[in-house]
Amino acid sequence: MNRECFVMPRWPAPLTVRAGTSCRRGGVSAPPYDSLNPASHVGDSPQAVATNRVRLGLPAEPGWLQQVHGTRVALLEHNGQHGLEADAAYTRTPGVICAVLTADCLPVLLCDRDGQEVAAVHAGWRGLSAGVIEAALDQFQAPADQILAWLGPAIGPDVYEIGEEVRRAFVEPDSDNGAAFTPTRPGHWLMDIYALARRRLLQRGVEQISGGEYCTFTDSERFYSYRRDGVTGRMASVIWLAPADRG
Repeated sequence: MNRECFVMPRWPAPLTVRAGTSCRRGGVSAPPYDSLNPASHVGDSPQAVATNRVRLGLPAEPGWLQQVHGTRVALLEHNGQHGLEADAAYTRTPGVICAVLTADCLPVLLCDRDGQEVAAVHAGWRGLSAGVIEAALDQFQAPADQILAWLGPAIGPDVYEIGEEVRRAFVEPDSDNGAAFTPTRPGHWLMDIYALARRRLLQRGVEQISGGEYCTFTDSERFYSYRRDGVTGRMASVIWLAPADRG
């Protein structure tokens, strides 16, 4: 992993776990994808995307998903499984890289304290409300109190304005989710996607939760933001288990 290209988690994960979210600096893509865009579905040059993926410095090609804002979890057994329609990836196989692509949606990286299993989750508001985090947790053999979570860069609570449909998706099933919404203008609220994700993790018994201090919308130097720019690149959030001979 090229650490200069990544935001690295500050979490108590075991040494066998490798994880991070790529930034937008250090690649070859031209505007509006400048510059380290690893996403092949946003209109960027295929040659630039291929070069950017190499520049990430990953030990193997991840299992790139076809994300649809759902709850399906892809179970990865080897690298290079491209095009799987899912919004999360899980593996217990050392060296196999789980990856999700985001540009405002919330990436959630999960591992167990023993470093035996990992998952990457793409949690936009639709997937989050539908239970994509819970679906990923269901794949783990470790009990919930032995699972660690890191909330990667997403749109921040001071700028993420949403309408009634989105608020209702969270508040109708659980009125306590209302604390994550602040009214702005009629029929609109600011939503704290980090707070909603933490609540869902805690409800499932995951108590070791790190991250959540970023804002993709306001930090244009480091992060892509679909809401800010429309046509833009994506960040890759990746996690894998280092093979035993590599520590």
